[in-house]
Amino acid sequence: MEEWFSPRWFTWEILRSYECVYPYFLYALPAIPFLFWLRSAFHRKHQQRLVITYSRENGRTDWLTLLRFVQPVCVAFSIAFILIALARPQIVTERTDKFSEGIDIMLLLDISDSMMEKDLSPNRLEAAKLVARQFIRGRLQDRIGLVIFAGEAVSLCPLTTDYELLYGFLDEIQPTMIPTAGTAIGSALAVAVNRMRETSGESKVAILISDGDNTSGNLGPTTAAQLAKAFGVRVYSISVGKTLRVARKDSLNISSALVDESELQKIAALGNGKYFRATDNTALGSVFKQINQIEKVKSRNVVSRDVSDYYRIYLNWAILLLLIALSTKSTFMANILED
Repeated sequence: MEEWFSPRWFTWEILRSYECVYPYFLYALPAIPFLFWLRSAFHRKHQQRLVITYSRENGRTDWLTLLRFVQPVCVAFSIAFILIALARPQIVTERTDKFSEGIDIMLLLDISDSMMEKDLSPNRLEAAKLVARQFIRGRLQDRIGLVIFAGEAVSLCPLTTDYELLYGFLDEIQPTMIPTAGTAIGSALAVAVNRMRETSGESKVAILISDGDNTSGNLGPTTAAQLAKAFGVRVYSISVGKTLRVARKDSLNISSALVDESELQKIAALGNGKYFRATDNTALGSVFKQINQIEKVKSRNVVSRDVSDYYRIYLNWAILLLLIALSTKSTFMANILED
């Protein structure tokens, strides 16, 4: 805090920032001039007077004459500062902190070649990354991690509340990060469960985004879903892309754009979660909004108040001005014919 004798304490910016505990003392401030008028009125008849010859030429005002006002002005301001000190001015700083109960969320993102299909704009993978960013932005102090998978699963980012770090990882995701072909859904879910099995979050959630069935990996998706249930991890599965089966003209094989819903539905059912289908960008965004509502952040607001008292500053000024007034009582600044 600055020194009490700084003129800053009398600026309008500081005065209007105060909250007074006893503001009714301030209502007495306009009465100070009235008190001096009463004093003058009651003592006018009893004041001693010295009759002298006065001429206009000798009535020139000089500094010695003005110094006679120092004492009453000091007393007036001293009373004013005492009233301000009695009002107890304070500066109150409030801060609201939000605390959530803490949900651990792992995002499992399929980056296999089929995710480059353009039935979502600009493609399935980029659409999923964009909506994932929006989902992360809507969370509050939840720990979120990221697992990517194709023919094998990789934990790209551990559980963290550093969302800017997550955004950076999402931006860098490309299908070439995992050269092994295939879709290892079971392995990806197992990696996510392993990341969350010993965490202390209020709830644990795995959000699986894929466009096909399990075609590789050492662990089946059914076993991984049962494992998730055993460790209390709720699984939400999202299939992205068209559900129409497209056959090539030259063979009976199904094209890589095929989305097999049955596998993802079974995973969600076993993982105590829910299955969603997103055939376009709007539907995908809607799915994440639904999950955001289901796993709603349970938060509480904690308001902290920092109170600083400043009455001592004005009390010090009042004492200083009273001392000045008393010290001038027996000097040339006072009128010895008064009192």
